[in-house]
Amino acid sequence: MREVTVTDLAADTGMPVIDVREQHEWDEAHVPHAVHIPMGEIPERYAEIPDGAAIICASGGRSGRVVQYLEQALGIVTHNVSGGTKAWIAEGLSVEKGAAEA
Repeated sequence: MREVTVTDLAADTGMPVIDVREQHEWDEAHVPHAVHIPMGEIPERYAEIPDGAAIICASGGRSGRVVQYLEQALGIVTHNVSGGTKAWIAEGLSVEKGAAEA
């Protein structure tokens, strides 16, 4: 599985980010410029996920499963964000809060 660290992701502002957490988690804090597609909606919304996107969740578990699904079932190459949003916040990187368009 391809992975990217939060430090590398923060440095690559051109990499698309897909946040697969639930709405309440997204509302609490999310990576700036991320697009919110909850894990349960991935099978219906996979066409919105570009090749090379970084997939993020809280700590890397759910996003890892999404990365595997996208690659194995659909041939979409993505990267799991190691440590997820928790690692992003722990590094002191900026976050956005509140609801946004999905």
